[in-house]
Amino acid sequence: MPNDFTQNDDWLRYAKEYDAKDSLSSLRSEFDIPADKIYLDGNSLGPLPKKAKIRAKEVIEEQWGKDLISSWNRHDWIDLPTRVGDKIGKLIGADKGQTICCDSISVNLFKLLSAAMKINIGRKIILTEKGNFPTDIYMAQGLQSVLGKSNCELVCVDKDQIASSLSEDVSVLMLTHVDFRSGAIHDMKRLTQLAQSKGILVIWDLAHSVGAIPIHLDDCCVDFAVGCGYKYLNGGPGCPAFMYVAKRHQTQFQQPLFGWMGHKNAFAFSPQYEAAEGMAQCMTGTPAILSMSVLDAALDVFTGVDLLQVRQKSIALSEFFLTLMKESNLDKTLRLSSPLNSEVRGSQLAFSHPDAYAICQALISKGVICDFRAPDMLRVGFTPLYTRYEDVYRCVSCLFEIVQNRHYQLPQFQIQSKVT
Repeated sequence: MPNDFTQNDDWLRYAKEYDAKDSLSSLRSEFDIPADKIYLDGNSLGPLPKKAKIRAKEVIEEQWGKDLISSWNRHDWIDLPTRVGDKIGKLIGADKGQTICCDSISVNLFKLLSAAMKINIGRKIILTEKGNFPTDIYMAQGLQSVLGKSNCELVCVDKDQIASSLSEDVSVLMLTHVDFRSGAIHDMKRLTQLAQSKGILVIWDLAHSVGAIPIHLDDCCVDFAVGCGYKYLNGGPGCPAFMYVAKRHQTQFQQPLFGWMGHKNAFAFSPQYEAAEGMAQCMTGTPAILSMSVLDAALDVFTGVDLLQVRQKSIALSEFFLTLMKESNLDKTLRLSSPLNSEVRGSQLAFSHPDAYAICQALISKGVICDFRAPDMLRVGFTPLYTRYEDVYRCVSCLFEIVQNRHYQLPQFQIQSKVT
């Protein structure tokens, strides 16, 4: 290998050959990705699908603009949460009538935690992992503050202590399927079965796995799940999330936010709340039609797509990235924080470095979009629907130049923005 990794044209040639053979390559044309950007941050925010752009214009100008309030019936806005929920259900291995699109992950998680605690009355512990995504922990803390610690106690343990902490005092096990920092994957089936053997209900957060890896909620006999639509589902910033309630729980399930859209007959305007049947009871306020319509269109990109192929390409992209990191000797400077075994790793890689934030900003300045997670992680996301092998090569080439020349030490890259 030449001293300057960027002078070796072989790797770029290999990347272009891989792209030419890629069976998913045509899907890239479904997205509006700026020509001057290499986008490797779909694990934070997916890019704009062209179908979503068209739908947004249609909903704003035609449906809302011309048909006004009649669109609730004429364009069936009222059933959009169910339709979108069932589309997402196909991506998470859920039969119809178990998934609905509404609210945010945080709000939906609060609903599920509360309902699960009520089903498993007599038990008070919510068990989770110390490294779980903070908002998940915050929601459990919030429920504990409402119910009081004598009725609801959040217990956080290390990853390797989860299985041994599953006791008959635990009411709910709450875990994120793919770790937001490292990308490590939990064994969903094994942990669900272990927990349920102790009478524990299980809630899975699918934020970093839905749309990126195959998920089989029904086959794993999962109780409840939540997820967002703006990462690998490409539904746009702040688009509505989703929640899953296994059919076997729906008759006794009662979420605490009694909103009018969750009423059995919302337009009867009864003063007494009566929950709707099925997943409709999970609704609270009026659906966010504009953003939900965009998500609905974005999901159409997955039509006919085999998630197993998506997963295989995701692994191939990340393995190519790791190979280039080794060939450029960058692996000696940036330490891999993700599992080395691709089978237990999601669709991202994380590397630790004391100046990870500055390195990330330097990459962005060169048009390579990755992201940073505190305290010291550079994250690189791989979204097989649009990420190319050439993108991987060019990212590592830029990273090589930045690290070799210590470009990241420039003052402008030390200024921390509100969003990292």
